[in-house]
Amino acid sequence: MSTTHPTATRHRRNGGDLVVESLAALGARTVFGLPGQHALGVFDALRRSALRYVGLRVENNAGFAADAYARATHGVAPLLVSTGPGALMTLAALQEAAAGSAAVLAIGSQVPLAGIGGGRHGYLHELADQSASFRGVVKSVHTARTASQIPSAVAAAWESALSAPHGPVWLEIPQDVLLAEVDTPPVAQLDARPRELLPRPELIAAAASRLTRARRPVILAGGGVVRAGAEAELLALAEQLRAPVATTFGGKGAFPWEHPLSLRSWMEDRHTTTFLEDADTLLVVGSGLGELSSNYHTFRPRGQVVQIEADLGKLESNHAALGIHADARAALAALVKAVGEDNGAGEAGEVAQARADHVPRDTGPADEAGAAEPAAATDPPEPPTPEAAVSALLARVHDRIAGQQLGLEQRILASVRDALPDGAVSCWDMTILAYWAWSAFDPRRTNALHSAQGAGGLGYGYPAALGVAVADPARPVLAVSGDGGAMYSIAELATARQYDLPVTWLIVDDGGYGILREYMTDAFGEATATELTRPDFVALAGSFGVPAVRTSPERLRTDLAAALAAPGPSVVVLPARLRMFAPTHLEP
Repeated sequence: MSTTHPTATRHRRNGGDLVVESLAALGARTVFGLPGQHALGVFDALRRSALRYVGLRVENNAGFAADAYARATHGVAPLLVSTGPGALMTLAALQEAAAGSAAVLAIGSQVPLAGIGGGRHGYLHELADQSASFRGVVKSVHTARTASQIPSAVAAAWESALSAPHGPVWLEIPQDVLLAEVDTPPVAQLDARPRELLPRPELIAAAASRLTRARRPVILAGGGVVRAGAEAELLALAEQLRAPVATTFGGKGAFPWEHPLSLRSWMEDRHTTTFLEDADTLLVVGSGLGELSSNYHTFRPRGQVVQIEADLGKLESNHAALGIHADARAALAALVKAVGEDNGAGEAGEVAQARADHVPRDTGPADEAGAAEPAAATDPPEPPTPEAAVSALLARVHDRIAGQQLGLEQRILASVRDALPDGAVSCWDMTILAYWAWSAFDPRRTNALHSAQGAGGLGYGYPAALGVAVADPARPVLAVSGDGGAMYSIAELATARQYDLPVTWLIVDDGGYGILREYMTDAFGEATATELTRPDFVALAGSFGVPAVRTSPERLRTDLAAALAAPGPSVVVLPARLRMFAPTHLEP
């Protein structure tokens, strides 16, 4: 058998079969990808397996689809690609998966064994060290050099992807290993249970003590809460402490939007930044307090910080804290228990009660015996309740936005929210309407909004929505892109039609890279390289057999709701030039 082209002989099990058998044994039901010459052994094996294959038109888009599938299912999404150009095309998607903690198991082929390690035999797609391209992007890199190594290598990669924090991994297998015949029994069972990342008890005790003694505790919930499925624990702790909760852009949906303690997610707002800074104890869960979660690093906490983070590299990476290296769900559950025990005992209980009653713990100066004297008539007024403080903060944010003449943007976002069913998921590209959504959009349930704000690459929205639709084809999915980002993914209209996926694509067409146009105009007085010649998106969608309509801000809600209610894929094009609200991180 040639090591370059598989011959048409009667089938005997080979390395490709071991790959798909291993994936199935670990619980995979769906794989994403795009075939290539060196990977044909594993793609041929798919034909003999029960795995569902979803093929996209570009490897990077296949990676985005796998990313969103992993986020939607809280599981592992296998991604199959070929050597060299095919493998390298996944890097932007894998960077987003790493930033967003999506468990993508990328399996790529390699040139035959003779060409690995600097052999330089001149094989097609040959790289001197293909795996080196992935080491700085993914959690771990794995290689199988013989067929017998494949099941264990797949299991090790699976375990790495699903261990907290979730993330993408890379496994490569040479072409001749995928084609090598095997006489071992089919893979029936593999064990790849991830290790639990539990908090240290003494750290939980210290954190509980600080939180129960705090007069102004505040919680900032990041994407780690959503990835861990820790929403119930977060809600329980916030209500125990009566602590206001803000969510980062990646943590949207982690806390109920309309809850009286919800600060929502106005992370690019100075009023919100100041509110977080004023907390005497700030609990940060599942966030590294990076650029977008700290109002571009202008956040300066004045009180104590307690940080729960599964990614060790993010622990205290931006601010000193009582750092707890743990899965968000396990740590929050432990804190709920510890705070509940503290609240009824000793001084901690007294402070918690004082905060609940909204009066100072001491009502006046103490005499020599320690008894408190009656409060003087000049004592300051009682502080507002936590709920009142939240309401006042949101009113200040509203007033700031209301003063900027951004009614069009707010109406469009409201129309999208009204048109989208409560149980539906939305996936957002890097576009001005998405930046509004990060701050102002209510997802109405957890794990219902996905965006590329981790790595920030264009082209995420539509293929991500396809991945979500594959995970749950019974629910409509909304994708939102600008015209520039849409061109990255336009080929996937063919994928949506081929698999009849219920994805409605809202394309906001402003004739260019809108946010870059705005940035450059603000910085330099005029924009360069931001204007685009774009197609007739309605006609283009029609050429793929996908129904499309051109709408207006006035008709958007009706047209979008109709498209979402219709079966299969659809496109809604909104010609509109939107603006961002003014930033606050540049203010003195």
